[in-house]
Order: sequence, then structure tokens, then C-alpha cells
Amino acid sequence: MPTGACGIHCDVCGLHLKGLCSTCGPGTSEAGAAKAAAQARILGAPCPILACARLNHIGYCMADCRDFPCPNFNNGPYPFSEAFLSMQQRRKHDTPPAYAPDGSHLEVDSLYWEAAAARDPEQVRNLTFFELIQPGLLQFRFLREEIRIDLTGRTLLRQDDSGTWQPRKDPLLTLATVLYLKNIQQIYPMGQDIVAAKELKEGHFFSGPHLFRTDPLLNRFGQDVEGFKKACQALDGKPVAMADAAFQLLPFPRVPLYFLLWAGDEEFKPRVQVLFDRPIESVLPADAIWALVNRVVMAFGGL
Repeated sequence: MPTGACGIHCDVCGLHLKGLCSTCGPGTSEAGAAKAAAQARILGAPCPILACARLNHIGYCMADCRDFPCPNFNNGPYPFSEAFLSMQQRRKHDTPPAYAPDGSHLEVDSLYWEAAAARDPEQVRNLTFFELIQPGLLQFRFLREEIRIDLTGRTLLRQDDSGTWQPRKDPLLTLATVLYLKNIQQIYPMGQDIVAAKELKEGHFFSGPHLFRTDPLLNRFGQDVEGFKKACQALDGKPVAMADAAFQLLPFPRVPLYFLLWAGDEEFKPRVQVLFDRPIESVLPADAIWALVNRVVMAFGGL
């Protein structure tokens, strides 16, 4: 591929177009291996960015490495400016804006907040395996990250770099979390009845504008099964024996989602499918399931 591990797209580089410079390719590619060997032979050492990507089996630093931007970039002097790297560092934990399927801004109805806050906190803790910090404040693990939900302040909280809990705007996760806390009534079995979206009672919902937005996963991992496995593992996923690669991901401690990838080849296009434990329909309506799946997809972009 014409894009290097560092993110430079060689197809738009005049040196590459003139045949004066070859592309590095992703760190996991044969082109990357050839480029690193040529750099070592000609320059005495490979580019530290490419060498690191190859050592750690990273395709593209900005997309696949949790530590980007790292000292290999900061010590420069290229390929990116200090200002660009500072912007990446500042915004790497930002949550993308969320919209409802009709294009409107997603909001959580105040009645949902009230109903969730009115529940017995001890009962909710026992049913969800959330940690009860104090009445109205619970903590849960979303994939690899600890999140708090403040039912009184009506917001999600996450820790900043100093360890201080700060409000965060995360409409998709907020909607799913509030409705989950509002609706949960019992502990449901996990992994015993795994179904596709169309098999749920509201399965007709997941079509047209309500299709899960999995295209980013197809674009990134459709030809990279190993990259998909690494990304799922970085989100604390557990492998399951389905498809070319499949993982159970836990957006909530007792609510698994199953992400399946079939890699593309010359005959078939790549395909991603999301499966569920059937009891999810007892705790989340279709719009909240849609929100939760799309929020997990977004988490792949934060690695």
C-alpha cells in the first residue's frame, strides 16, 4: 500500500511519482520490510518510526498504536510538526460527536435519567456488576476504560491525565448506559444464546438508516485479520471460535457484543458482523443497541 507506517501517503509525493523514492508501506507489509532493509544498507539504520512499527507489528502508527504520538515522532525533525503532534496528543481521547439516525443531535430524555436515578442503588450494583461509589454515582469498565456515570449530575465522567474525574460528552454511550440502568431486572446468562440483530424482537429496526456503522472496520481491517485481532485484544476482547476472526467485547461487565470479521479476497468482499446475547433485548431497546454498537466501533479508532 502507498501509505507509510508514519501516515505519509506516497501517492501524493512527487518523489514517489518520479520513481525517486519507494513507499515504506505499513509496518506489517513486505514493502515495509524491504524499505527498512534498504535504509539500513544505505543509511546505516532504518527510520526509527518504521523500525518500531515493524518490531511491534503496527500497520499505521496514527490508527493502530495506543502510544501515538511517541518519542519517535517527537524527536523529529520529521514527518510532522510539533504543533500537529501536540494537537494529536490533546485530542486523542476526544469522543466523536454523535447523531441520531435522522441526523439530529442525540439527547438522553430526562425521564430516562429520572427512572435510572430512582432505582435501588444496591440492587443495580448487584445486577450490573457496576461499582457503587456513592448513591447516584456508579463506575463501570467500558472495554478497556473505567467510566463513571453521575445520575444526579446527568453526565458520564472519565479521568484526565492527572487522575481527576471530568464530565465527558459521549451521547451514544450515555444513552445506552442510562437505559441499561433503568431497565435491568435480573442477571442474564452470557454466551448461551448468541444471535444476529435480525433475530432480535426489534430486528427490523436495524436496516436502512439504522444499519450499524461498521464501514470503518471494513476499510481498516478487511484485508488485515491480524490487525483486527490486535485491535480487539487492545480493547480487552476475548477470542471466540467464529468467522476468520471473532472477539467478545464488553462495553458493560454483563453485556457482551461479538465482533466477527471475514477477510476479503479476490472472490469475496470482506464482511463484519455484530452478534448479541439474546437477553440484550430485555435491557436495551433497539435504538440503544444501535447506539452501543456504533460507540464500540468508534473505540477502535481510539487505539
